[in-house]
Amino acid sequence: MTMQDSPSADTANLLLVTFRKLIKPIVRLLLAKGITYPLLLEEIKRSFVEVANEEFKLDGKTQTDSRITLLTGVHRRDVHRLRTEQHVEIGAKANFSAQIVAQWLGNPRFLNAQGQPKALAKTRKHGDEDTFEHLVATISKDIRSRPVLDEWLRTGIVTLTSEGLVQLNTEAFIPSQNLEEQLFFLGMNVHDHLAAAVSNTLNADKMFERCVYYDQLSLSQIEALHAWVHEHGMEYLKHLNQSAMRAPAVAVDAETPLYRMNSGIYFYFEPSAQASAAQVTVEHITHEK
Repeated sequence: MTMQDSPSADTANLLLVTFRKLIKPIVRLLLAKGITYPLLLEEIKRSFVEVANEEFKLDGKTQTDSRITLLTGVHRRDVHRLRTEQHVEIGAKANFSAQIVAQWLGNPRFLNAQGQPKALAKTRKHGDEDTFEHLVATISKDIRSRPVLDEWLRTGIVTLTSEGLVQLNTEAFIPSQNLEEQLFFLGMNVHDHLAAAVSNTLNADKMFERCVYYDQLSLSQIEALHAWVHEHGMEYLKHLNQSAMRAPAVAVDAETPLYRMNSGIYFYFEPSAQASAAQVTVEHITHEK
């Protein structure tokens, strides 16, 4: 990337209004967890310096504190401090259970002929490796399957069939209690959705990003649409998970670029702004590669 011309007053206003809209949900979360403005301001400052340092370099020239100050408006003293200090980030992580469930939903070894997660024997018997014990071992050989099974039975993630097989309850695993896991998915999913939208705004090549929204709907209509998205959205995600897991392994070498991907589905609703009850707003926003 290169340094862009200064934006017009109209463009600057549009960008700032958009930023204010984007940041409000995060501010609500931060305030609910006791994070105040001075701490947020330091992180915004750090982000400006990091992005300018990493993505707005000039070919053949060393990035300097002075140039980053020119790009960002951050004081040179702060730029120097942020570029030289040892900053250790402790990021949230997806927990062990989430990784096991993803394996169970996507690995063909643990799926039946209809592509659904199989009911698994608790432990290996008669040479059968497609067991709950083996499933846990695919993620970590340091954690025994028995305590995982006991906890999952307690929380309803799995049940035991009449034959004593372990059956996954695909609707039960929702990371609603573990804050670290919630924040992991919040950071990853919102970042990637926003990164796709920003990439589509800045570049000619478009990543797939679509949304459909309607206004002036009743609560019962919202609930019916939400149920439809939940059912069909989960099918889409399961299919994508299985397709990615079945993809052949790529030989890793210096000449082969590797990529990560993320795709998600969301459904959000809130009270409509004051408007004529007879007016229905229908909007289709399409960004497609």
